[in-house]
Amino acid sequence: MDELVVSTEVYADPEEVYEFLLDFPGYARYSKYLREVRTMSGDGGPGTRYALTFAWWKITYTAHSLVTDVEPPERIDWEITKDIDAGGCWRVTPGTDPSGDDAASTDAAPADTDRRPCEVALEVEFDPGSASSDALDLPRLVSFDWVVKKAVPLIRGEAERVVQRAVRDLEGSNREVDLDVAVDSERI
Repeated sequence: MDELVVSTEVYADPEEVYEFLLDFPGYARYSKYLREVRTMSGDGGPGTRYALTFAWWKITYTAHSLVTDVEPPERIDWEITKDIDAGGCWRVTPGTDPSGDDAASTDAAPADTDRRPCEVALEVEFDPGSASSDALDLPRLVSFDWVVKKAVPLIRGEAERVVQRAVRDLEGSNREVDLDVAVDSERI
């Protein structure tokens, strides 16, 4: 399994961050390739099903995901339910008080906030080798292996973009967002 974790601090209450991240249909606002997220069933909790329509190059694909578990306000677990072995979670961890000794946190804080930071992390695991070649209607002379080889490296940039844009909306302002990125893969 390939793994990617993108994390950063956000200056918002963990409960607010959790509710924000529970809104899967809103993710399309943050992604370059995610065109639409439709709720198929459920209310965001365990058992909720979504259809996520991605478009890249000449390919459009709809992934089906399932929320498998939630631990408000700390965690939302999900998995892709067909065509590839993939899943992950959003993790929200309360941070330290910005008036405390954590100078790095206070230096990064927006000037107009007195909120405590919390850490937000998007964790993704996937096995590119498990992807089903039957899932895509490819143009003639385009191999499925070529598509996987080109698409997998895009995952890191997309995850970083989603986290940065979500932080911007949660905080209500633009600032330089420092990301911590951990990758356990030679492909991304």
